[in-house]
Amino acid sequence: MVSQLSEAMLDVIADALVDKGYIFLSDLIPTHISQVLLERIQSTQAHELKAASIGRGIEQQLNPDIRRDRIQWLEESNEPDSQYLDVMMQLKNGLNRRLFMGLFDYESHYAVYQPGAFYKKHVDALKGSQNRILTTVFFLNPDWKAADCGELIIYDEANIEIERIAPKMGQFVIFLSERFPHEVTQTLAQRNSIAGWFRVSNSVHGF
Repeated sequence: MVSQLSEAMLDVIADALVDKGYIFLSDLIPTHISQVLLERIQSTQAHELKAASIGRGIEQQLNPDIRRDRIQWLEESNEPDSQYLDVMMQLKNGLNRRLFMGLFDYESHYAVYQPGAFYKKHVDALKGSQNRILTTVFFLNPDWKAADCGELIIYDEANIEIERIAPKMGQFVIFLSERFPHEVTQTLAQRNSIAGWFRVSNSVHGF
């Protein structure tokens, strides 16, 4: 069953990106997709998850002082993954129609934070690099409690905290990659999410 994003929902997201550069929603991804994604990550064996690195290309390295989550990339050939990726393609096309952003590609991975794991403050794209334009985060944590910590903190360009988002099941966050530093606070329970990035194919995009 293919789930369709409504035009009204796409309008809300596009308007928020123009007005403040980010939005978080609890009803973007249908419940049946959330559930199969949760089952997928719960059934993944520990050895299938790889320690997450920082940097790209030749500068890529492991640094547990900065980042301690473990990841597995989504694959179109996997049915639960493909359902999520289909919704992301609808989001890409809807934003391109409204904002002329030139988004052409999307990459994403599961991120599992075991108790004690964190990801210190960082920016997903270097200024002007154009490698990542929009960041998405989707949370897969039923029965999450405030005492579990593991919040996603979003900062403005002056490094002032503007949002602190608990990683509750079904919560979806999207923000401009270059504009917002963010971090994951140390979690006290296993924390599951899908992190993703929309990219552009050239140096021209606007809105």
